Amino acid sequence: MSKSYLFLAAAILFEVFATTCLKYSDGFTKLLPGALTVLGYGACFYCLSQTLDTIPTGIAYAIWSGVGIVLISVLGLILFNQRLDVAAIVGIALILLGVVVINVFSKSSAH
Repeated sequence: MSKSYLFLAAAILFEVFATTCLKYSDGFTKLLPGALTVLGYGACFYCLSQTLDTIPTGIAYAIWSGVGIVLISVLGLILFNQRLDVAAIVGIALILLGVVVINVFSKSSAH
């Protein structure tokens, strides 16, 4: 795995962390979760920016957002008991399938 993909993985994890903290911040009325949200997104965007030297912007963004959507949906279920209906599950599965297609079949992601 290249350095760029390690930064992309870190960006995804920081984004999921920050989004989870955002939920706990209760509209930024709680100081610690709010501060962690800002720090998490800052780290996320720094890591994402480091990927753009070698991974095309559209590909990096598709992977970052797609995997982030899947992970935050799973955490929403586990931490906040947020249930998804069949349409939402199918949509998320299609997003995940799109990320797989990009990584397995696209020559654009190999730069």
